[in-house]
Amino acid sequence: MDKIAPVGRRAHLLPDGRVAYEWEQTLEDVTVYVAVPPGTRARDLDVAIGKSTLRVGIAGNPPYLEHALAETVRPDESVWTLEDGELRCELAKVIRGKSWSAPFEAHRASANKEECEADSRRLMLERFQRENPGFDFSDATFDKPPPDASTFMGGVGA
Repeated sequence: MDKIAPVGRRAHLLPDGRVAYEWEQTLEDVTVYVAVPPGTRARDLDVAIGKSTLRVGIAGNPPYLEHALAETVRPDESVWTLEDGELRCELAKVIRGKSWSAPFEAHRASANKEECEADSRRLMLERFQRENPGFDFSDATFDKPPPDASTFMGGVGA
């Protein structure tokens, strides 16, 4: 599957040009990456993953990031880790295969259409590759925008 399309992080920038967070997605997950202040330990963090919300901050302070998610996730299957000064929140999609245009509802409008279409194509090809491991889909193309990969994955919980 590496030949099909590498997963790439996308940055969400603050008005002053700083990176607020980065994110990427697979068929099953959306992963949000947040840089934390130097010296921050996991026990210093206040992270809450809800079915439709994500909150990230330093305990005892207002959250750094608190948004409604663009789609729903499975909190019991979602996890967060801290490594090398970066918080990684892996959010398990409720609808596997669904391509998200952004991790947060508030950022959907500013999503890059070309990147969203590229993600949809990549996820569909990834799904094809998983279902047909003996075939090489790395050069496959679509005549028009592909349907969402979740369409053929049985929807919820597939």
